Parts: sequence; C-alpha cells; structure tokens
Amino acid sequence: MPIRCTLNFRVSTVFLLVSTFLSCHSGGVESAVVTLDSIVIYKTHEWLASEPTVYFQCQGGNKTKLPDVQKEHVLYSFNGEESWQPLTEFESKKCKRCGFYEEDSIKSDDVFEEWEFCPSDFTAPAGKYVRFNAEEFNATFLCLQCTAYSNVTSSSFPSYDGEKGMHSAVIIVISVVASTVLILGMVVGYKYWQQKRREQDQARFLKLFEDGDDIEDELGLSEVI
Repeated sequence: MPIRCTLNFRVSTVFLLVSTFLSCHSGGVESAVVTLDSIVIYKTHEWLASEPTVYFQCQGGNKTKLPDVQKEHVLYSFNGEESWQPLTEFESKKCKRCGFYEEDSIKSDDVFEEWEFCPSDFTAPAGKYVRFNAEEFNATFLCLQCTAYSNVTSSSFPSYDGEKGMHSAVIIVISVVASTVLILGMVVGYKYWQQKRREQDQARFLKLFEDGDDIEDELGLSEVI
C-alpha cells in the first residue's frame, strides 16, 4: 500500500508539472470570455423590416444575434447569462476584427461599425470596455479575464522605462563616484609630491652645509678661525 501511494503521488506530481509547463507556454492567460453588458443603437439601416436583426460578429467567427435589440435610443442591459452569450472569446492578447451589423434582405448586411477588438481594451478592476460611435451605437462589453492581458500590456512599458531610468541613475552615480575618487587621488598625489619635494629641498640644503664644512676643513680655514 505505501508503494502504491508513493507511485500515485509521483504520477500526480509529474502530471501537475506537465500541466503547469503547458499552461505557461500556451500563450499565457487562459481564454477570456467576452459578454455584452449593455447597448443602445441610435439608428437602424433596414427600411423594409419593422424589427431589425442586429448581430455581433468577429472575422472568421459565428454571428451572435441580439434578439432583444429592436428599437432606437433604448438602453438594453444584459446579465451575461442570455442564451446567445458570450459574444466571443480571446485565446491570446492578439486583437480581432469585430463589429455590429444589421441583416439586409436585399443587399449585403449593413455595418454599424467595425474595429480592432483587443483584450487590452478592458480596464481593471471591473473588466469593462465601452465602444461609442456617436452616429451608430453605444455598447459596453464585459471581460474579467481580459484584465490580465490589460495589466501585462500596460505594465510592460512602465517597467521598461523604470529599468531604463534606474540604469541611467546607476551610470550617473558611478560617474560621480569615479570623478570624486579621481579628484581626491589627484589632491593626495599633489600633497605627496609637495612633501617629497620639501624633503628633497631640505636634504639638498643640508648637503650644501656639509659640503661647505668639508671645503673649510680641506683649506684649514676652520683652524685659522
């Protein structure tokens, strides 16, 4: 029994490590679900239909029809649990080309607006993003998981600037210290040179006296005196 427990523990540990490694290298944050929190449309484009069919779609994705959105200048609010939710999902921090459209029975569907829809658009902590078009609509999106991408994006540049500023500060400090050490070294060296020069002058002066005494001894002047 202890051997089987140890084996199961090792297998579980290996599985946990592999799962952690895959999650860390699969693009970072898990998929982020985007829901529609509210929307107001300012006009409709289909003249023949009494009730417009408004939908949301990202390039390469499925249509998400908004069955309740039928009248202009009416605020439609949602709780994220409707049958047609969510609108889309982000698998990474890469943006999508998305938009609001209205089905047209005669020609191609009408476009309220298309734009680059990005996870970094959502702000913490509420995880909301407002898309406003003065002539078409005002929509609020909700994505709590997207704030992880937003934090990474928004913090990457300040950290770079902080590192750059710190690097500059270190260079300045090193330059000041090096200059101070150089000046002190020059002062100490000059003082040492002055001291050695005085010692040499004193030694030379004493040697002159000694040489003068030797000359007097040779000439016998000291005895005469």
